[in-house]
Order: sequence, then C-alpha cells, then structure tokens
Amino acid sequence: MNPPDQRAMRASRLKLLLIMLVFAAPIIAAGVLTAVGWQPGGKANGLPITPQRNFANEQLQVILADGKPWAWRASEPQLTLVAVAGPGCASHCVDTLTKIAAARITLNRNATRLRLLYVGVPPADAATNGMANYWQVGQDSKDALAAFRPSEPDSVSALLVESDGTALSLYPAGFDPSGLRKDLQKVIR
Repeated sequence: MNPPDQRAMRASRLKLLLIMLVFAAPIIAAGVLTAVGWQPGGKANGLPITPQRNFANEQLQVILADGKPWAWRASEPQLTLVAVAGPGCASHCVDTLTKIAAARITLNRNATRLRLLYVGVPPADAATNGMANYWQVGQDSKDALAAFRPSEPDSVSALLVESDGTALSLYPAGFDPSGLRKDLQKVIR
C-alpha cells in the first residue's frame, strides 16, 4: 500500500472546510446581525402592538348583534380586521369602512381569509349602506378595546388580529386605507 499523497489530503480537507463555511456563513451572519440589534426594514403601514396582546387568552368579549360572542380563535386560518369606531360614526367613518371592505375584496380568492368585525355603535344608515354585507357588528361589553378607540368624532381605527387571537397591528384614526390594503396583501397569500 502506498501512503496517501499529502498534497491531495490537504486539498480534500480544504474543500471540506470551504463547503462547511458556505453553509455556516449565513448562520454566523444572522447571529451577528441579531447580536447588534439589526432588524429587516420591511415597511408596514400599521403600528406594532406592544406589549403584544392575545384577545382570546384575555377572554375579551365582543357580543355580536345576534347575541353570540365573537370567536377570536378562527376555526380555519383567518385574520380578523377589527374596526373600532370613535363617537358618532358618520360619513367619514363609513367612507373608511367602505374602503376597508374594498381592500378585502381586492384579496380576490383569499378574501375569505379575512374576517371583518366592526365594534361600536353602528352608523345611523348601516342597514341601508350595505355594511351588513361585509361586516359583523358587535359591542365590546367590558370596554376592553377602549385603548384602541379614537376620541375624535366620526373616526375609526383598525386592529389586525391573527387567527389565534393575537393582535398584530394598529391602524390609528386617520390611517390610509390603501396602506392597509398593501399590508393585507403581504400577510394574506
């Protein structure tokens, strides 16, 4: 038997180390970026809810118009967009609600993956403006959503809630519905 060629042995080891480095480099880079606090700069239009809340775990109760409680945990993977109305929801508020419903429609075949819940006193003309076609209407029985309710009259804010009941984003009163639409198209695929 001939002894192995030292040069060929070193070349094989170097190739093995290079292959290991190719696979380890992204992991090392991610660790370094996490250690220095860098986060990807994806631009969302909603504000993150901190500290994070889970409405299902908090047993936040919204009673629907038919007297049944809203189920925060969806039976299938569905996000919930909760519109929280300020005092006196009128034309501006209804316009925003209409744009939100239109944003849901633009999801096309994925529109069923987004539930729309309106919390508050419905607008005076809710029965005639078609609101019931898109929105479930309910009341926050213990005022647990008061922190998200706008104080300005004729305004509405929105909350995006995961199918397990975790509140993800807040869209405060005066938000841009087209920005909300863009965010929905990113998260619902």
